[in-house]
Amino acid sequence: MDNISVPSTLARLGLASNSFSMCFGPDGIGRIKFGDNGSSDQRKTPFNIRSTHPTYNISITQTTVGKIVSALELSAIFDSGTSFTSLKDPAYTFISESFNSQVLERRHPSDSQIPFEYCYDLSVNLSQPNYTINITIPDINLTMKGGDQYSLIDPLAVVTTNKGGYMYCLALLKNEVINIIGQNFMTGYNIVFDREKVVLGWKASNCYDDENFSTLPISPSHSPAYSPAHSPAYSPAHSPAAVNPEATANSGTNSDPPVSPPSSYSPKLKPFHYTLAMLLLSFLAIV
Repeated sequence: MDNISVPSTLARLGLASNSFSMCFGPDGIGRIKFGDNGSSDQRKTPFNIRSTHPTYNISITQTTVGKIVSALELSAIFDSGTSFTSLKDPAYTFISESFNSQVLERRHPSDSQIPFEYCYDLSVNLSQPNYTINITIPDINLTMKGGDQYSLIDPLAVVTTNKGGYMYCLALLKNEVINIIGQNFMTGYNIVFDREKVVLGWKASNCYDDENFSTLPISPSHSPAYSPAHSPAYSPAHSPAAVNPEATANSGTNSDPPVSPPSSYSPKLKPFHYTLAMLLLSFLAIV
C-alpha cells in the first residue's frame, strides 16, 4: 500500500488512476490492468489500513459453508502472490470440517506428499478424453465488512495420487500466524485494488470479457501444468486446476506451475501500452 508501487508511480505521473485490477480466469490465465477502478455494479469492502506494514487487508464478518453459518469475524490479506489460501484457527477448522461434513465422497487417508488436509477419492479415469465428473460440494460464501457477499467459485484442486488415481481437495492450508486469501480463492473474479477509494472490489469475470483490454502475446518457455481444454466438468460448475503435490508443498512462496493460454487466444498490445510497459521495465531495471 506504500507509494513505491507501480500504481502509485503511474498516478503520480498522471498516466493512470491510483488503482489496479487482477483477473484470475478459470483456465489458469491471469491479467493485470493498471488504472482500473472497476465497474459501478461490482461488490466491494473497505481496506483496513494500518500505520505499520500496510497491506491489502479486509474484514470478514460471516462465513457460510453449505447449510452451516458462522458469525466468526476475522481479517485477511488479499495476496495474489500466494498460490493457495491459508487461514488460522478457528476459521480454518470451521470451513474444513463444515465442508467435510457435507461431501459424499470417501475422504482420502492423510498423505505427507499432499499439502491439503481434506481430500476425497475420485473413481473416474481422468485420462479418458471425454470424462465428466459429477460431484456435489457445499457452496462457500464469505460476508465482507459492509455486507457484500464473496462466493468462492473454485475452492478445489485435483491431485494425482501415488497409485495413479485422482482425488479432489479443498485447496485450503492451515496457517499459524496470519490469514491470507490466495490466488485460488480469487479465481473467476476481476479483483480491483482501489487505492484511491481504499476499497477492494470484485466482479465475476472470465478475464476475456473486456474488449478494451489487451496484453502482449504469451510465449511460455515451459510446458503447461494442465490442459484447459480437458479440464473436468463439475456440478455445480467448478473447474479445479490440476495440482502437482510436489510443486505445491511449499505454496505461498510465489512459485506456481507454468500454464499456457488457449491456442485460440491471440492478444495484442496497444502501442501506447507497449511503450509504457517498456519504460516501466527500464525504470525498474535502473532502480
